[in-house]
Amino acid sequence: MEEIREVLRLWLGLAVGLPAPGLRTIAAHAGVDRKTVRRYVEAAQAAGLTRDAGAAAITEELIGAVVAGVRPVRPNGHGQAWEALVPFTDQITAWVKGGTKDQPEPLTVTKIQILLTRRGCVVPYRTLVRFATECCGYRRTTTTVRIVDGDPGMECQIDFGYLGMLDDEATGKRRKVFALVFTAVYSRHTYVWLSHTQTLSAILDGCAAAWEFFGGVFTVLIPDNMKPIVTQPDKVNPVLTRGWLDYTAHAGFVTDTARVRAPQDKPRVERTIHYVQNNFWAGENFPDLETAQSAAVRWCEQTAGLRMHGTTAAAPAVVFASDERPQLLPIPAAYDVPVFKQVKVHRDFHASVGRALYSLPETWIGSTLDVRLDSQTVKFYHRGSLVKQHPRQPAGGQSTDPHDYPADKAAYALRNISKLVATCEHYGLHIGIYAARIVDNPRPWTRVRAVYVLIGLVGTYGPGPVDAACATALDFDVIAVPKISSMLQQAMEKTTPIMPSTAGSGPSRFARDPAEYATTTTPLALVPHRDTTIQE
Repeated sequence: MEEIREVLRLWLGLAVGLPAPGLRTIAAHAGVDRKTVRRYVEAAQAAGLTRDAGAAAITEELIGAVVAGVRPVRPNGHGQAWEALVPFTDQITAWVKGGTKDQPEPLTVTKIQILLTRRGCVVPYRTLVRFATECCGYRRTTTTVRIVDGDPGMECQIDFGYLGMLDDEATGKRRKVFALVFTAVYSRHTYVWLSHTQTLSAILDGCAAAWEFFGGVFTVLIPDNMKPIVTQPDKVNPVLTRGWLDYTAHAGFVTDTARVRAPQDKPRVERTIHYVQNNFWAGENFPDLETAQSAAVRWCEQTAGLRMHGTTAAAPAVVFASDERPQLLPIPAAYDVPVFKQVKVHRDFHASVGRALYSLPETWIGSTLDVRLDSQTVKFYHRGSLVKQHPRQPAGGQSTDPHDYPADKAAYALRNISKLVATCEHYGLHIGIYAARIVDNPRPWTRVRAVYVLIGLVGTYGPGPVDAACATALDFDVIAVPKISSMLQQAMEKTTPIMPSTAGSGPSRFARDPAEYATTTTPLALVPHRDTTIQE
């Protein structure tokens, strides 16, 4: 109505100061098409308006008559094309939804337009789209609510966005560049971290740089379901990766992941990614990633941080400095990025981690344990409980705890000669001296097996006989364990052990005299001779 009023005022010469301006002049001043001006003027003339009439002639009744003249009759508020689609409402709804035996998949609007044309219903494409959306459930939009921002310093949303290609000095090739964007929910203050990859290491490096930029850590971090952070998405209880959980425990924040394919769960950073792509990256030509990162920090501080935000009507950097920064958690210490893996403990009491060997107790042989490996330590876990920790060894190295071996194998495995001699001294004085004489060699390790044989003789014959045999051998200066074994065997053969009687060893109830079982042998001379000669 205002448009019609302005066109008629110009046509009467009440606005431009010309007695009879042309249609082109009226269209230029009213901002409408020349054909539209002609339709309005012709409808007004049909309603009785003349060129010499004054401003009082432009009444509400005249404007209503012009509106009725230039617009077709729409009894239901829609045009003829819309009314032509009403009889096909059920059919269009079935085409849009699909899921039937004859039509398992939904049809596109273009295909629906073709099918309607075959049935004699020819309508514009845009009218069909509006009709299908409003009446047939096509692209049915739902209402949404604006969620209140959290407390200052509470939430920060993060997400990756693709920017473009950039030369990589390390490889000499052009590589993709991704922006890890951090957006404070309350103030909308933004930090951008550039990377060639989207790995966990890149995310952790970006987090460390972001905490330095913001001056602290937010209480809650809201990422999407990126694989370095989430291994199993879920609306309520998503499963996070071990590396990310370890870092959250180090930094002290809580992770609240967005739902799968639900950008409305992190709208602040979603909108900021487009802003970074269009305002920071577009049209720039950076020589390398380091230069681009420095430019990104300046852009966050001076451009994005000091702009007047359309929603908050304030500069994000100013609001962040006054309200959010005092509420942030302290910046954590430098984080040593670990590696998590699973290893099996082998029969030699060791597990291989990072091409080095680490010992574990005998109870874990054959088990598969979780390992956390960083630059300083190697930790072994079983169902979340720490079972062993070793200092990190270089490739080819070995870290062995003597207590992980059984008591009878530790000295042998570790080539502990003094421990073996001390064990022999515990069994007897002469046994200890004999063992010391055995290993009295420039290469004592080559004689260790003989000491183990001597200890085995103690287990077979007892400490006393072995100590006596060692004393006799020392008197004759004979240092040979086989000789000790021979002496003990000969002593056993000369001595007939008397078996001790057991309690209640008297005759049993049904015992009989052994004489009853004695037999008498008949002399050969008393046996009668039997003639075996064949009688003819």
